[in-house]
Amino acid sequence: MSEFEDLVDAHYQALYRFAMSLVRDPDIACDLVQETFCIWAAKGHQLKDRSKAKTWLFTTLHREFLAHRRKSSRYSSSPLGETAAANAATEDDDADRQMDAQRAIELLGELDETYRAPIALFYLQQHSYKEIAEILDVPIGTVMSRLSRGKELLRKRMNDAPASAPKNVLKLNPELRKSSHG
Repeated sequence: MSEFEDLVDAHYQALYRFAMSLVRDPDIACDLVQETFCIWAAKGHQLKDRSKAKTWLFTTLHREFLAHRRKSSRYSSSPLGETAAANAATEDDDADRQMDAQRAIELLGELDETYRAPIALFYLQQHSYKEIAEILDVPIGTVMSRLSRGKELLRKRMNDAPASAPKNVLKLNPELRKSSHG
C-alpha cells in the first residue's frame, strides 16, 4: 500500500466527521475531504515532518471550508443528519446516553462555527489545544476560551430545550389509569 493510501485510510473518517460538524451536509463534507486529499497529493511532499500530516490535513480542510463558505451565497443551517449523530454516539446500549449524545450533536450543529469547530476538533476528533490552534490558525488562549464559551452555550441549550421523547414511549394520562384500575 502506498503512503498516500495509508494516509487516506488513517484519516478519512476523522476528516469526514470534522467536515460534517462544519457544513452539516454529507455531500459537501465529502467534497471538502476529497479536496483536502487532492491538495495533499499536490503539496504534501512539501511537509518535511510527516508526523504533522494529521494536523496539516485538518488545517487544510478547515481552510477549504472557510473558502467554501466565502464563495457560497448562503450558509446552510440544516441540522446535522442522523449519520453524524450515529457516528458520534457511543456504542453503549443505554438509550438515554444515546439520546443525550444525539441531542448534543444536534445542538452542536446549531452553534456558530466559531464555537462549533473547536468543540468538534476537541471532543469528536480528540485534538490537543495546540493542534486546534494550528488548524484554526488562532492563539491557544482563543481555543481555550472558545471551548469554554461553546461548552457553556451547549449546556444552556441542553437545559433550555429539552429533547423530544423517544417515539416508542407512550405518554399515559394519569386520569385514565385511575378510572381503569379504580
